[in-house]
Amino acid sequence: FYAIVAATDGNFDRAGIAIFVAMVCDGLDGRIARWTNTQSEFGKEYDSLSDMVAFGLAPAIVAYQWGVARIAEYGSVWGRVGWLATFFYAACAAFRLARFNARSGGADKRFFEGLPSPSGAALLAGFVWMLNDLQREGLRALILAFAVALLAGGLMVSRFPYLSGKDFNLNRRIPFAFLLLVPLGFVVVGSSPPEMLFGLFALYAASGPAIWLWRRVLRLRRPPRPAGGPPPA
Repeated sequence: FYAIVAATDGNFDRAGIAIFVAMVCDGLDGRIARWTNTQSEFGKEYDSLSDMVAFGLAPAIVAYQWGVARIAEYGSVWGRVGWLATFFYAACAAFRLARFNARSGGADKRFFEGLPSPSGAALLAGFVWMLNDLQREGLRALILAFAVALLAGGLMVSRFPYLSGKDFNLNRRIPFAFLLLVPLGFVVVGSSPPEMLFGLFALYAASGPAIWLWRRVLRLRRPPRPAGGPPPA
């Protein structure tokens, strides 16, 4: 809600920060519920409604407020394109969340089907935050922003597999190298938050098609199974 209000007032830096704060809260609520043994069906449904506002409507409105008013200066057709791109993103976020709820029971916990809505929000809001921080304007920057909205929406409703990280167990022994990477990551992101955060989530968005392509290559390279014989070792 704060991101929407901030974007309406023209404070796009604060709007971007608010969406990333919502991502942190979204990553904590489920773990806190499990730690305190307070998980419930009500919490599951409420979480999805919160996700729709924080990662569906808010990023779409932030991108709309940042770009549509400017792109309309280049003609009404460009204004309609921007409107449709941001609406497409919001609709895809709703579809993604509904599909997740419908299939969560029998899904592989190690992977998400399609880009998670928080990551889609980080991709779109992070790009707008980065362009605003770099003070990039003009038709090219506006077209890129709406292209990112279309791309993020398309990846959310895709079938590309994305690592969920849900099989990461804090009770296991953590490698020392990982402990060194955590503070290094904070330093890198802190050096230029808009650019670094967008870059990290852009890599994660690209990982889904990369995993899909890698699996497809492995499947093509796998020797054919002999008819009536045992499976290859």
